[in-house]
Amino acid sequence: MLKRLGVILAASALAVLLVTGLAHANGAEELAPFKMIRSLQYVQDSVVLGDHSAIEMQRFMLGAIDERLRAADPSAFRDPRNVDAALVYVMSGGNPATLDFLADRDVEGNFDSRVTDALRQYLNGKGPLIVENLSKAAPEYKNARIGPYLFLILGNATSQQDPVAAMKYYDWARLTAPGTIIEEAALRRSVSLAARANDPEKGFRYALNYARRYLTSPYASQFADLFVELAVVHFDEKAEKRVSEILAFMDDARQREVYLRVARRAAIAGKQALARLASKRAEDLAEESGSQSQVLASFYEGLVAVPSDDVFAATQTLSAIPDEKLSPRDRALREAAKAIADAVVRPPLDESSAQAPASKDDRPAGEESQAAAEETGSGISPFGQTVDAPSPGASDGDAIAADAARSGDPVLDGFLASGRSKIEQIDALLKEEGQ
Repeated sequence: MLKRLGVILAASALAVLLVTGLAHANGAEELAPFKMIRSLQYVQDSVVLGDHSAIEMQRFMLGAIDERLRAADPSAFRDPRNVDAALVYVMSGGNPATLDFLADRDVEGNFDSRVTDALRQYLNGKGPLIVENLSKAAPEYKNARIGPYLFLILGNATSQQDPVAAMKYYDWARLTAPGTIIEEAALRRSVSLAARANDPEKGFRYALNYARRYLTSPYASQFADLFVELAVVHFDEKAEKRVSEILAFMDDARQREVYLRVARRAAIAGKQALARLASKRAEDLAEESGSQSQVLASFYEGLVAVPSDDVFAATQTLSAIPDEKLSPRDRALREAAKAIADAVVRPPLDESSAQAPASKDDRPAGEESQAAAEETGSGISPFGQTVDAPSPGASDGDAIAADAARSGDPVLDGFLASGRSKIEQIDALLKEEGQ
C-alpha cells in the first residue's frame, strides 16, 4: 500500500514538473526531447506497476513530445540522446508519421538509416520483412539506450516464424530493462511463445516471473488468457503444482477468476479431470453460497459431467441455472451440453446390422481424428497463431471409438456415429456464437 502511494505521489509530482517545464520551454529555454522521454518512460513504467491513473498522463506526454520533436531544429539531433529519444518515442506508441518527418529531414546522417527503415516498415505492418536487416543492426545497440526497445521489436517481428528465436530476443530485452514496461511486455508474450514452442516448463517460469511483478498491470488480463491456455494445453501433475505456485501470488478474487477460465477452457477441450479440479478450486474460493463465481463453477463442473455416468444429475444442474446468471457464450455452451445429454440418454434405435456398419465404413478417412482434434480446443495467441494442441490420439473421443471397434456392437457403432454428428453441429454452433 505504501509503495503504491509512493508511486501515485511521484507521478503527481512528475506531472507538475512536466507542466512547469513545458511552460518554461515556451519561454526562454526549450526542454530537450531526451529529458521529456525520461519522464514518459517513468510514467509508462508506473502504469504497468499498478498506477493506472498515469495512463492519461501518458497520452498527454506522447502528444507533447510529438509537438516538441516536430518543432525541434535539425541541429538538436546532433546530440545522440535526442536521436534515441525520437526512436524511443515511436517505439513507445508515438505517431509513426513523426519518424517519417524526422528521417526525411535528416540531411546530416544523425539517424541510423538501418534502424529508421526497419522501424518504418514495422510500424506499417511489415514486421517479417525487417528481421534480416534489424537482426544484423540490433547487436550494435545492445548496450545503448534504445537496445531493449529494438530487441522487443525484433522479438515481435520474429515470433510468427521462429518462436524460439523470438524468446531469446525477449529475454535480452527484459534482462536489460528490468522493472519496466519492456520487461512486462516481453514476459507476457514469452508465455504464449513457450506454449507454441512446446516448452511448458519455460512458459511456467515466465508466468511465475510475471505474477511476481506485474499482476497490477492493465495488461494482466491478457496474461491471464495466455496462462490459462498454457495450463490447459500442458496440464499434468507437475503442471498442477506450478499453477498453484503462480496463483499463490494472486488474491482470492484473481485466483477465482483464473480457475473459472481454466474450468471453461478445460470443459470445452474435454479435459474432465482438469475441469472438475478447477471448478472445485473456484467454488472453494467463492465468497458466499449462490454467488456468481459459485454458480459458474457449478455450471462448468456440470458441463464435464454430461458425458459420464452422472449425466442425469448434470443435466438437472445445468437446467437449474437461470439464464441471467450466464453470459451469451455460456448459454450457448449449455445448449450444446443439453444436446449431448439428450443424445446420451435417448434409447438407441433398433437399426439393422447392415445399416449400422455402413454408417461407419462410409465415413471419409480421417474424419474421426479430425473431430477428435476439434474437441481438444485451441487458443489464439496474441500473434494470431494457434497454440499447439495435444495429440488427438490421446483424446477421450478416440478411446471411446477404439472401445467401439473392439466391441463389434452395431447398435453402439450407430450411436457413436450419431454422437459424432452431434458434436460437429455443436462445434459449428460454438464457432458461430464466438464470432
